[in-house]
Amino acid sequence: MTDSAHNQVTPIGTLSDFSTQLTAPEGPVNETAVRQKYERITRKLISLGITITTMESCTSGQIASLITDTEGASAILKGAFVTYSNESKIQMGVPEEVIRAFGVYSGETAASMAEACRSAMHADIGIGITGSFGNTDPNNPDSVPGEVFFAIALDRKTERFHSSVPPQTSRLAYKLYMADVVADRILSCLI
Repeated sequence: MTDSAHNQVTPIGTLSDFSTQLTAPEGPVNETAVRQKYERITRKLISLGITITTMESCTSGQIASLITDTEGASAILKGAFVTYSNESKIQMGVPEEVIRAFGVYSGETAASMAEACRSAMHADIGIGITGSFGNTDPNNPDSVPGEVFFAIALDRKTERFHSSVPPQTSRLAYKLYMADVVADRILSCLI
């Protein structure tokens, strides 16, 4: 996939509930290309002295892991959170009221995750990601397989995104697919 593969965006909603729908080609993700993007991201963050953190649910730390695959990442990754359950999101600073009002799988929850981890780690960039991949989550009635929400908190602004993930061959493939989508958005913020 090229960097522009995920850059077709369509804003939806009003400014107060702004979210961007991302569309991407179907099919398997190129793991090597994803890893190369994260190496570029990490090197760029190091060169700019910009710090980053993540609060990940459906990707289970995959984004933070890809960042740390590059030598020197400790200079910019302040730490990261894997918050797979609603309770862990709340413990890490996501307001319970947000989850109750909008659902755990929402742009609002993703934005709260990005803001909470950025605040907790005193980082320049916070990434929050939540969603459901191949099957319905029995603990959350708002679960729709393949629907993922993520947010990037940067410079007192948090931008929310939604992506529909096509069926993948494995859990790792789902995680890499979304890591690829997120990488494109991070790269666009750094340009």
